[in-house]
Amino acid sequence: MTVRNEAPATGAGEALEVWIDQDLCTGDGICAQYAPEVFELDIDGLAYVKSADDELLQGTGATTPVPLPLLQDVVDSAKECPGDCIHVRRVADKVEVYGPDAE
Repeated sequence: MTVRNEAPATGAGEALEVWIDQDLCTGDGICAQYAPEVFELDIDGLAYVKSADDELLQGTGATTPVPLPLLQDVVDSAKECPGDCIHVRRVADKVEVYGPDAE
């Protein structure tokens, strides 16, 4: 059983999604260390998000849901990323809640 199919949520029960700005990615791989179920480095040396089916999503601005059990790992990835390229936002209104553009 995989937890990636569970509904992602914030403390208020709101669904979240995450995306990576590859133009800012430094390829350090910290995100993949914190949350390998969500992030992966590709052969180009940059990090990408993965789909619920574990497929690398390489399209510009590709997003993936943040599973609630992995929320803290994804948040830690965004906080520790040296490239400030990980963005976590609410699905409903696209407001960034974690990452470089969070309010």
